[in-house]
Amino acid sequence: MLSFKARHPSDATRHRTAAVIAAAALGAATIAGVTGATAASASPPLYENPHASAQARAGDLAGRMTLAEQVGQMVQIQVGKVYGDCSGYNAGPLNDSCANQVLAVDGAGSVLSGGGDLPGQGAFPNTPQTWADQVNALEKYSIDHTRLHIPIIYGADVVHGENDIVGTTLFPQQIGLGASFDPALVTDVQDSASKASAATNVRWAFAPVADVDTNSRWGRYYEPFGEDTTLNGTLAAAAVRGLQSTGIVAATVKHFAGYGAANSGLDRTPADISMRTFEEDQLPSYAAAIKAGALSVMVDSGSVDGIPATGSRYLVTDVLRGQLGFTGVVISDWADVAALAGSYHVVPDYEHAIALAVNAGVDETMEPYDADSFVANLTKAVSDHLVSRARIRQAAQRVLAMKFQLGLFDHPYVDAATANQILGADQALARQAAAESGVLLRDQGSVLPLKASEKIVVTGPAADSVADTLGGWSVGWQGVPAGSTETAVTVRQGLQNAGGANVTYAAAQSTAVSDLASADAAVVVLGRGPGAEGLNDQRDPTLPADQQALVSALKATGKPVIVVLIDDRPDVLGTAGTADAVLMAWRPGTEGGDGVADLLYGTVNPSARLPVSWPAQSGDQPNSYRLATLPGTGSDPAPAYRFGFGLSYTTYSSSVASVSTAKGGVSVSVAVANTGSAAGDLVVPVFVSQPVSAVLVPSKRLVGFTRVHLAAGQSATVTVAVPASALGVVQGDINAQGPLRAEHGQYVFSTGTAGPAPAATAANSITL
Repeated sequence: MLSFKARHPSDATRHRTAAVIAAAALGAATIAGVTGATAASASPPLYENPHASAQARAGDLAGRMTLAEQVGQMVQIQVGKVYGDCSGYNAGPLNDSCANQVLAVDGAGSVLSGGGDLPGQGAFPNTPQTWADQVNALEKYSIDHTRLHIPIIYGADVVHGENDIVGTTLFPQQIGLGASFDPALVTDVQDSASKASAATNVRWAFAPVADVDTNSRWGRYYEPFGEDTTLNGTLAAAAVRGLQSTGIVAATVKHFAGYGAANSGLDRTPADISMRTFEEDQLPSYAAAIKAGALSVMVDSGSVDGIPATGSRYLVTDVLRGQLGFTGVVISDWADVAALAGSYHVVPDYEHAIALAVNAGVDETMEPYDADSFVANLTKAVSDHLVSRARIRQAAQRVLAMKFQLGLFDHPYVDAATANQILGADQALARQAAAESGVLLRDQGSVLPLKASEKIVVTGPAADSVADTLGGWSVGWQGVPAGSTETAVTVRQGLQNAGGANVTYAAAQSTAVSDLASADAAVVVLGRGPGAEGLNDQRDPTLPADQQALVSALKATGKPVIVVLIDDRPDVLGTAGTADAVLMAWRPGTEGGDGVADLLYGTVNPSARLPVSWPAQSGDQPNSYRLATLPGTGSDPAPAYRFGFGLSYTTYSSSVASVSTAKGGVSVSVAVANTGSAAGDLVVPVFVSQPVSAVLVPSKRLVGFTRVHLAAGQSATVTVAVPASALGVVQGDINAQGPLRAEHGQYVFSTGTAGPAPAATAANSITL
């Protein structure tokens, strides 16, 4: 039986978990053909030796491969291309003819499910067992039909759980986890996701998103952890550790780099960004995740300073490998190599597009549509001396090394009969994550927490919507498809679970207003419907007028009105912002409604902080505090709520008590106290200000954070280690050609929220 632990499994436990998943394999413990070869040879090849290092085995195997076999390892194909009619989207069983062409003739090294893609595309039930059966079948086909018996590696977007499969536990989207400021929680969530992924034999997880939000128009705004590179990097690193905890699933840091910095704020549009801003505000989040040991990196679909990232040798080789020291597999995003010719027009044809990307440093091409064309054109590029044989072998060897490291050559199958055990797993963790994610923005007159005896009317377009509760990348790419049997605890259900018969639901505005006359308060659940990528771009991120009108109508009754927002981004609230209480719940996941109810009824004391700035007007873009608070002779509009803002049902005090130098940076001690009457968790962010800097810096910028639990009346001192790199700025003039380093001068530390710089005192400042 698979075991699931809520918090930080030990290395021994993780190894046992990986062994249970892998050793329960269908058939042999080693790949068919390899065992026989070992028995027949006195000196078996090094790659067959399970005790040799992954790098040594990969090097040996790559040296035995033909050019065609090496090229095949560099292509990843959409799963629908080997099922049904092989068009990519029509239902049907495994098609032997297409499987032979793609897996045997082309030798494709990897298969993926894009958002909503299923093995069989609906020909089979969408269950964990089906997934395990079908991925096992693809493994077996590749092993049985390739000369050297090489397994594929199966990839999918495991962005908030094993989110393609009906019934698996889905967690809050990353922006919600960002609001928790809780690396331990993020690791636990991704550890759960890794176990679910491993149980279905999905060994390549396309997560975490290490991008940095800068503009709330963006359709993927909810996918990063927030707008600050220190927050995002810390949590992305925690996610990598969780996803790779089983030892048989690879994490993928995406989308390298600067994907969230498009000037228009819209998906996959150009980012014209200075190298100083890139180095200071974008790159560190990816660097932290890579340092955590991520096995793969996905390249940004967009362009940076006029160069498509997929074709940038500077970005993919000089920065990623040279500057950040990454040694794993670099993969393109969906059809992005072909886009170098077809969309960006930086090369004349697909052959030159492949050559540009491969020479830039892309090892694996996500070519969902046409593996034949990729193989033919890359082979021709080698023949035409556009790509060297050495580069092909290098890329193939990196892919093989990852497969060896994940155990695919020794344990290519999983026990499909036990895969359904992941259904319903870690629901308590999902509920905890939902509660830790909800940011209490407003609580006028202390209308919260609710009492169980109060009569509540719950209403609003998102109150009883499973699709809204889960968001994009949930069974389907754009969210839960119509007709799906996917379930989640909605806010309506969560409140009724907590308040019983005292909670009634009104679908229509008129009914809600009428029912409120005999009730104590209304909970109105608002927000836009789910979506993903460009289709989810919002050119005007303002809460729809009819939802604002609903709040106004309820407030006109004179009864307390509590707004719960289920949304991808901080929409400008308009009149909805005048509600008595406002809770931002983001997309809270499978147990989201219960998590929201825990907050509204006070079972859990709110602790989350905003991981983004909340714009006061829709035109306040970009809305990142790091950009908005750079000094100048003009002024930027103040946000409705600052980065780091969040209320609680108790009161706290916090101040920097001392600052001292420490190995590798600075140690900041913060005196904290719970000055109220309820216990709670306090997020303690540490910001730094520089009274004088040769380079413009934000008035305050986050350099570290921690969480502490405080009983009512309890005081404590917490210490936050600030690495010297977090204090660095890029030196030099406008050309920004100097190194990233801490300047000589005074540094002033503070806590609280982003905003104006504090005055320097002997306790909160240090000169470096």
